[in-house]
Amino acid sequence: MSYFENIDQVESTWSNIMSECYVNTIFITPQWQGTWWKRFRSDTKPIIEVLVSDGKPIGILPLLIEQKKATFIGDSDVYDYMDFPVVEGCGGEFFSMAWHKLSKMDWDTLNLESIPENSPTLEYLPEMARKNGYTVDLHDSDTTPYMNLPGSWDEYLAGLRKKDRHELRRKLRRLETNADFKQYVVEISDESVRKDMDEFFHLMALSSGDKSEFLTQQNKEFFIDLALNFSKSNEYKLFFMEVNGIKVASCICFDYDGTYLLYNSGYDPEQSSLSVGLLNKALTIQEAISRDIKEYNFLRGTERYKYHLGAGDRTVFDLRITR
Repeated sequence: MSYFENIDQVESTWSNIMSECYVNTIFITPQWQGTWWKRFRSDTKPIIEVLVSDGKPIGILPLLIEQKKATFIGDSDVYDYMDFPVVEGCGGEFFSMAWHKLSKMDWDTLNLESIPENSPTLEYLPEMARKNGYTVDLHDSDTTPYMNLPGSWDEYLAGLRKKDRHELRRKLRRLETNADFKQYVVEISDESVRKDMDEFFHLMALSSGDKSEFLTQQNKEFFIDLALNFSKSNEYKLFFMEVNGIKVASCICFDYDGTYLLYNSGYDPEQSSLSVGLLNKALTIQEAISRDIKEYNFLRGTERYKYHLGAGDRTVFDLRITR
């Protein structure tokens, strides 16, 4: 085992584990964790353990312990999934070692949020805790609607429910007929990122009071950091839709490991008659299909439009272990 207090120190090992991980999602990469830590770090030093078997790293144990409460590094407000990075096939060994470490740490509650349904954490950790006399509360906390993508846009449309297919085609025709519109991806650069993101934040705030409240300066800076850091690896896409030369809708997608992840979005409600919010997202699905992306994940929330666009549910869980 190797112990670290800085994510940068373990980035290479962590990244290698991600490529073999049960749950390979952008939210538990060292790049995402490091970006979050830069903006939201507290005085508490993180605990980062690399667990090794026969000389090979098989997983990472990344935690924060504050006021006797142990959590993942991160915040479910800006993470849709959280988990331990574990090499596939090594779940039993990893969690046996991890539980040995956890049981010696100074916490009263272990509060692990937003664990995806296919995570080995859900298979091993509750059982280990119960066997050791701890109290376990495991419950579903949200869903992340998603869909597998076919090979063509026509196949995608054919796979929608009849009413949804008719409505999507009708809305696309109405936009094409009644407006001069275009959708495009912005090329992120150090020079233009603040201007581009300010336009995104403007649309995000217009679209929802809750989103407007979410846009604190700290959260804005985190979003800007994400844009800069993940555009370097071509994993970040900021889409804008313009109608008659005016930006009316925008969304952020991450292109990671064969999946598009719809992270956040905004639109001008005054343009609702043209369904610009829905169509902005629908056209990202079309773009994903054209690039042979295999899955589209709408991430957390059960907004109706996700199901109109063909999504089915995938559950995330919260796990609370009390001594």
